[in-house]
Amino acid sequence: MQTPFSSTLAPAKSKGSTRSRFLKWLRRIHGWIGLWGAIAGLLFGVTGILQNHRAVMRLPMQPPKRSTVQLDVPEVARVSPQALGAYLRQSLDLSHAPERLSKDRAQPVTWGDKTVQQPERWEIRFAAPNYMVSAEYWRGAAQVSVTRIQHNLFGIIQNLHRSNGVAVPWILLADSFAGAMVMLSITGVILWSELNKRRLVGFSIFAASTIAIIASAAASF
Repeated sequence: MQTPFSSTLAPAKSKGSTRSRFLKWLRRIHGWIGLWGAIAGLLFGVTGILQNHRAVMRLPMQPPKRSTVQLDVPEVARVSPQALGAYLRQSLDLSHAPERLSKDRAQPVTWGDKTVQQPERWEIRFAAPNYMVSAEYWRGAAQVSVTRIQHNLFGIIQNLHRSNGVAVPWILLADSFAGAMVMLSITGVILWSELNKRRLVGFSIFAASTIAIIASAAASF
């Protein structure tokens, strides 16, 4: 025979069992994501420390190598910045497409007591983790000035950390690391709170206060 008291406890017991199963499942997901998040934390944590304290650590590394050359430009490459970028990529055997194509309009400039017409200026940049190539060209000229900076180990690490000049697979890998860290944060908070309303409200107030402090500090710069 079922008493009114036992019928009242049944829904509460079922609700507690469902929450327990959910937290158990979430704990497993948190653990598996933690393996990937640990790799992300190690990789980006170490490179972040190197960047933040590069002036203090003064690691013994060769400085970046910088060289500038003047290259002849064929007529077909003088049509547009895109044409010049395609020519430079092919002739210099660059692995990446132009990352930046900019054009400054022709304009009059003062030279001493005279005013001369400055021609249109093009700037083209190619970037990869291990190098950066920039080209400066004045429209109508027969040559283009090309500067190449060969990054050292620290420069490569810095570019990989920031995803500068990297290919799509590295961007997707970095995004997966970022997603893992976000999921670890969310699942960690849920596991800590155990879906207790007081803890969730307390964490929400703490998170909102922290975000407000960070936003205020950022606005002061």
